[in-house]
Amino acid sequence: MTTKELRNKIEQEKGQRTVLESRAEELTEEIRETKRSIRQHEEAREIIRQVGLKTQEQLQYHISDITSLALEAVFEEPYELRAEFNQRRNKTECDLLFVRDGMRVDPLSASGGGAVDVAAFALRIAAWSMGTPRKRNVILLDEPLRFLSVDKQERASMMIKELSDRLGLQFIIITHETTLTEYADRTFTVSLKKGVSHVRTKESAVESSNQ
Repeated sequence: MTTKELRNKIEQEKGQRTVLESRAEELTEEIRETKRSIRQHEEAREIIRQVGLKTQEQLQYHISDITSLALEAVFEEPYELRAEFNQRRNKTECDLLFVRDGMRVDPLSASGGGAVDVAAFALRIAAWSMGTPRKRNVILLDEPLRFLSVDKQERASMMIKELSDRLGLQFIIITHETTLTEYADRTFTVSLKKGVSHVRTKESAVESSNQ
């Protein structure tokens, strides 16, 4: 190999080294950026986790506490409603359980229908209270306490009346339970005679008819 050829080869290798050094610097910078991005994602994930925990705490209050208070207002030995958040299929799901004396009970299969009625009513209130912006302050209920025993109807009626007054929330309730009507601000009694609906108000004996 001549001196000229040797010099050319050395120059080529210098050029290759320069390219490799430049590429090494680029890779080093990419590694730094990747590490920085990983840290940012980890920080964002932690923020999301903290927000999720705070949200769960708020839901725990609105769901568990409000419902448990409603159950206490109606029953002498009430259940406590507990909301438990569990990870399933990479999603957070909420399980609602009745708890009494440390025993966990499935509300739909192992408790009386009356307790479920009161809990379902309270959950409607909790859902309404969490609305942003809050929805219209009117809730329509169809036989909300149909499985509640007669001896508990009066306490439930008082609870509904107190909630209505405190929250400024109007309940329009369709029911066959006469006890509920005793605490209503206004009552409409509907009867059907020969295919014609007759409506009578509590305040007036005047009857109107609608086909």
